[in-house]
Amino acid sequence: MKNGKSELLQGTLDMLILKALQLDSMHGFGLSLRLRAKSRDVFQVEMGSLYPALCRLEAHGWIKGAWGVSDANRRARYYSLTAAGRRQLREETARWKLVSQTINLMLGPA
Repeated sequence: MKNGKSELLQGTLDMLILKALQLDSMHGFGLSLRLRAKSRDVFQVEMGSLYPALCRLEAHGWIKGAWGVSDANRRARYYSLTAAGRRQLREETARWKLVSQTINLMLGPA
């Protein structure tokens, strides 16, 4: 933890972005706010981490971006989940559940 806040484990940001986009498309700042709110302020994703992740996910074909206008009447890139992204989210969620169950088992009473 840094300053009382947890840092995301390597590789989990992609999964959390895919999950956040599961219901509707969002622009980067909105994604940052959603991730922060859903984690009850534990994860505060900086733009310097978020935008490279969005570019990476778009390059994989898991999300697609399109220009639109934000609520503040500004030009913003909105990202949405693709069919390939939905499949990737299912795979990563299953993998995460297995890993977290295994870690919890190992951390339990001896």
